[in-house]
Amino acid sequence: MKTLRSVLAVVAGFALVFIASTATDVILEAVGFFPPAAQQMKTGLVWWDLVIALGYRSIYTIVGGALTARLAPARPILHAVILGAIGTAAALAGTILMWNLGSQWYSILLTAVSVPCTWLGGWLARKKR
Repeated sequence: MKTLRSVLAVVAGFALVFIASTATDVILEAVGFFPPAAQQMKTGLVWWDLVIALGYRSIYTIVGGALTARLAPARPILHAVILGAIGTAAALAGTILMWNLGSQWYSILLTAVSVPCTWLGGWLARKKR
């Protein structure tokens, strides 16, 4: 039962980060703040759009780490860091697969901030336990 709760805690954190990031992307495209995805693939985003995207994705990652830590049956920060490791692996895969399609610095930073953000979220949640 404890193992299932651990897995569900990490899945919940990952789902939160993924859904919140995707929803924000869609909303920002719908209101015209970001260009449509098809145009992004051709021209990419300008650097300040990428900084904004990195900012809200980092916030969502901190919140995802906090959620994971709060739901974890034990060792909340470890669970948050595991979420970060999974996020790092996913971001690294995206970086490799899309290397020639966008700004490499954004992909590299997105990969680099995953574990520190989830750790911070876990640390903040642990302090509230």
